[in-house]
Amino acid sequence: MAHRHIGAACAAMTALGALVLTALPGAAAAAPPVPADGPSAARTLGAGTPSTAMLRALRRDLGLTNAQARTRLENEAEAGTRAGRLQIALGKRFAGAWVSGATSADLTVATTDVADAPAIVADGARASIVRTGLADLKAAKAKLDSATTTTTVPEVPVRYVDVRTNHVTLQATSRAAADALVAAAGVDSKLVKVRVSADRPRALYDIRGGDAYYIENTARCSVGFAVTKADQQGFASAGHCGKAGDTTTGFNMVAQGTFQASVFPGHDMSWVGANSDWTATAAVKGEGDQDVQVAGSTQALVGAAICRSGSTTGWHCGTIEQHDTSVTYSEGTVDGVTRTTVCAEPGDSGGPYLSGAQAQGVTSGGSGDCTRGGTTFYQPINPVLSTYGLVLKTNAAQTETPATPVDPTSSWVSGRVYDVGAQVTYDGVTYLCLQSHQAQGVLQPAATPALWQRL
Repeated sequence: MAHRHIGAACAAMTALGALVLTALPGAAAAAPPVPADGPSAARTLGAGTPSTAMLRALRRDLGLTNAQARTRLENEAEAGTRAGRLQIALGKRFAGAWVSGATSADLTVATTDVADAPAIVADGARASIVRTGLADLKAAKAKLDSATTTTTVPEVPVRYVDVRTNHVTLQATSRAAADALVAAAGVDSKLVKVRVSADRPRALYDIRGGDAYYIENTARCSVGFAVTKADQQGFASAGHCGKAGDTTTGFNMVAQGTFQASVFPGHDMSWVGANSDWTATAAVKGEGDQDVQVAGSTQALVGAAICRSGSTTGWHCGTIEQHDTSVTYSEGTVDGVTRTTVCAEPGDSGGPYLSGAQAQGVTSGGSGDCTRGGTTFYQPINPVLSTYGLVLKTNAAQTETPATPVDPTSSWVSGRVYDVGAQVTYDGVTYLCLQSHQAQGVLQPAATPALWQRL
């Protein structure tokens, strides 16, 4: 079934759409309008003041003008809030959201029910009517992941849900290999698209965010994002860079710290506790060695611009292709990574990805290189923070350590990771989370309508 897009033609139905949105089954009431002097999503997420290094790389790698780069970052920040609001309203009918266009001016939200179209248009998005909901596509992908074996994995190394085509995509070395996996998983072939490619992603071994560090004085990786855990300072990186107990030295070959925890494969995450000679900062090494400041960890949409820093190839940008991807390296399968068009090479592993001023993840692996181009995968940062109880170092005030285990219906807590749809109370008022992020000390729900919808 082809996508059906409904956009400007529904503009005349805006008034009806507003009613439909509030009447959707299980939907929360629409959030009160933000005061004229209230914070915009772009301001809340730091997209309104991008660094010179970020703008320069977006001009170079995405072919944008300076004005287009600024507009794109602002549009993507605003689109994330609208997409989160619609995801909550549509519930099981939601089938994904993405931005498009040189400046990401167009937000598309997919649904399985044409009756949702007026509500989507009323919130400033295009409606795409598709066959399969996102939850069902994720379930199909999970079956495919479970059906992989030592024989099929090398031939079908990448599997992801592509919201833009409303399919699960298999990257395989041959069509026959993909068909065999689909049959073994018992998945409806109509839900699957196959992309034949000889590329075999590899973990990028041998390798401030972005600065080099050395593991046991042999391998080299790149620092991801600075973090804290109580009084301990350190940084997040890739799991394949080192195992718990391994020691590290910094870019200057000075003793730096020790891996506190590490997972690879399955996931590709780790964190290093630094010694007292090192201080965690909110900086990532950008173009020309200029610092880019990290403002938070709000997850960007598919189609959004994203930039990466690494100790081998420096600063490069591209776009987000798919979230929740499974990729199989020779060492095993890693689930839940994000696929991008950013290039990388060995040594860039563990380095940070930023969308605007928002931390997105750390480099896991990929294929190709920065001469001919390639594909990379990153481990999202929010699961790293929640798994290890870490607090991302940002240029916003952050004073609390996340509690574990996390109760998604509890009072709002600074330092806790919240997913879309999480419900919290703050000052006696209930809020729904619109975008996945780690809560920052000064960004309480009442002050951040870009992240929280008041009920």
